[in-house]
Amino acid sequence: MDHWPLLGLHLKTPHLELRLPSDEELGQLADLAAAGVHEPDRMPFIVPWTDLPPAERARSVVQHHWLRRGTWVPDNWALNLAVFKDGRVVGLQEVAARDFAVLRQVSTASWLGVRHQGQGIGTEMRAAVLHLAFAGLGAHDALSGAFEDNPSSFAVSKKLGYEQDGVEQYSIRDVRVTMRRLRLPRVRWETHRHGATTITGLAPCLPLFGLSKEAAL
Repeated sequence: MDHWPLLGLHLKTPHLELRLPSDEELGQLADLAAAGVHEPDRMPFIVPWTDLPPAERARSVVQHHWLRRGTWVPDNWALNLAVFKDGRVVGLQEVAARDFAVLRQVSTASWLGVRHQGQGIGTEMRAAVLHLAFAGLGAHDALSGAFEDNPSSFAVSKKLGYEQDGVEQYSIRDVRVTMRRLRLPRVRWETHRHGATTITGLAPCLPLFGLSKEAAL
């Protein structure tokens, strides 16, 4: 932890804990992905990693996690936090940024195992990383987005105060699909805060985000 203080960064909400997983917990996260993340007749991700066979899908989760840790630099980082409920891994919540010290802008992405969906977990875990971004790191904006056939993602964004921010077109499974971009300015986050989040272990991590203690305020 002396050399990689992100291992000590923990977010706690009334029902969840978010942190970097141990190797064993990363294996559990991979098993969760192998068991299913969404219905097979749709694809909610730009990179269709869930189309892989279960064993390859699980391996991709492990490799992606290692990649994000190994390529971390302060001007291009992605924090992939395992989400725990009652001590069990239920999904993954990412918060990422480029040139954060200048732009003060983050983006988020996430997934939940199918058996943990529809329970309000998605809203609570995104609210946790928004608290980290705005209250902990001093962000000005948070970005998100979803394809038009993903109403659950839009429902989460609506609860948290996101605004429409344009559209983009993608080719997914050789089909033209539309992504609706969303933006959450700091002022709207302050009026749409959801639940309570406690952050521990952040101060030693600030240089990894390209920040000093004063710059995060």
